[in-house]
Amino acid sequence: MARTDTARTDTTRGGMEHIPLVDLPAQMAEIAGDIAGELDEVLRTAAFIGGPAVARFEDAYARFTGTAHCIGTANGTDALELALRASGVRPGGEVILPANSFVATAEAVARIGALPVLVDVDPTHLLIDPAAAAAAVTARTQAIVPVHLFGQLAPMAEILDVALAAGVPVVEDAAQSQGAEWHGKVSGSFGAAAATSFYPGKNLGAAGDAGAVTTDDPEIAATVRMLGAHGSSEKYVHDVVGMNSRLDTVQAVVLDAKLARLSRWNGLREEAAARYGSLLEGVPGVTVPRGRGGYTDVWHLYVVQLENRDGVLARLGGAGIGAGIHYPTPIHLTKAFSYLGKGAGDFPVAEAAAGRILSLPLFPHITAGQQERVASTLAESLRRVRLQ
Repeated sequence: MARTDTARTDTTRGGMEHIPLVDLPAQMAEIAGDIAGELDEVLRTAAFIGGPAVARFEDAYARFTGTAHCIGTANGTDALELALRASGVRPGGEVILPANSFVATAEAVARIGALPVLVDVDPTHLLIDPAAAAAAVTARTQAIVPVHLFGQLAPMAEILDVALAAGVPVVEDAAQSQGAEWHGKVSGSFGAAAATSFYPGKNLGAAGDAGAVTTDDPEIAATVRMLGAHGSSEKYVHDVVGMNSRLDTVQAVVLDAKLARLSRWNGLREEAAARYGSLLEGVPGVTVPRGRGGYTDVWHLYVVQLENRDGVLARLGGAGIGAGIHYPTPIHLTKAFSYLGKGAGDFPVAEAAAGRILSLPLFPHITAGQQERVASTLAESLRRVRLQ
C-alpha cells in the first residue's frame, strides 16, 4: 500500500512559516467536537473491539464506495493480503502489480507465499501499463493488482479486459484514492475486491493504523472477515489459519467523522490541484500532473516531475516547505525484493520517474497563499540549482 508521511502543524521558525506536506492537526481540530462524545462512550462502555461504532463505519464506507460489503482491518497491508487470499491467491501463484508503488503492495503478495510479478507504468500518470500487464500473464497468474496512485484511478477498463482474458480476478489497491471516480463508479468498486488503507495521511485517515476491504461478493466478504478473526466465523472454531486483523473501535469513530467530510475535503484538494496547475504552468523544468477525461481525481498527492530533483528538494526544505518523494526506489530495486531477479533497466519508466518525482504540500486546509509560496519557491529553487 502506498504511504504518506505524517504531518506537522504549521509553525514559524525564524520568521518563516513551515508549510507541511500534510496538515493532520487541522483535520483533527475540525472533527474534535464530533468525536468527543463518541470516544467517551467507547471508554465508558469499554467496547474496544467491534461494537456499534465499527458496524456504523463499515456500513457507511460500503455506501460511500457503492459496494455491498466493507470489512474493517487493522491496516491497509493486511487488507490487501486478506482481499487477495479471499479472491483465490495461494502460495506459488503469481500476482501482477506495478513497479511504481509503495512496497506494501508487493509485501502483501509475498506474505501469502505468492510471487509479485512487476510491470512498468505509463510515463504520464505513472500508473500500471495495461499492455505490460497483459504481457506478464502466465498460466500461474492468480490476480492482477492495479494501484490507484496519487489520487488517480488506474486505467480500469483496460485492466478489467486483461483480467477477463486471463480468467483471473482484479484486486484493487485503493489506498490513495478514496472517492476517486470513473464515469460515476467509485474507487474500491471495480474488482472482485479492493483494499484500502486509512493510514493517517490518506484522504480518509484514522488516528493510527487502519484499513478495509470492500467487495460486492458475499463469499469474499465472509472469507475476509473469517481470516481476519483468526480463521474463525464462530468463537473457538477455527477452520483455517488466519490472522488477527480487526478495525479498532477508536479508529472507527475517527473515520466515521472524517468520512462525513471526505467529499468536501476531496473537493478542496481538487481546487488546490487546479491552483497548482495554474501557478506552475509555464515554469521551466516542471512537468505538472494531468487529469483524464471521465475521471474524477482526488489528489492524494500532487506529484510534479523535474530535473535536479534532489537539489530542489533540499532548497525547499531549507525554505520551510515540506515536500516529499513518493517513491524514491522502485520495488524491484529494494533489497527486500532483490530475490525477484530484476535490476536496473528492467522497468525504465518507473526507474526514470523515481529520480524526477516530487510531492508538493497538498491537503484540504492548504491556503492559496501557502500554495503561492510553494510555487514561487519551487521556481526560484529550480533557477538556482540550474545556475550551480
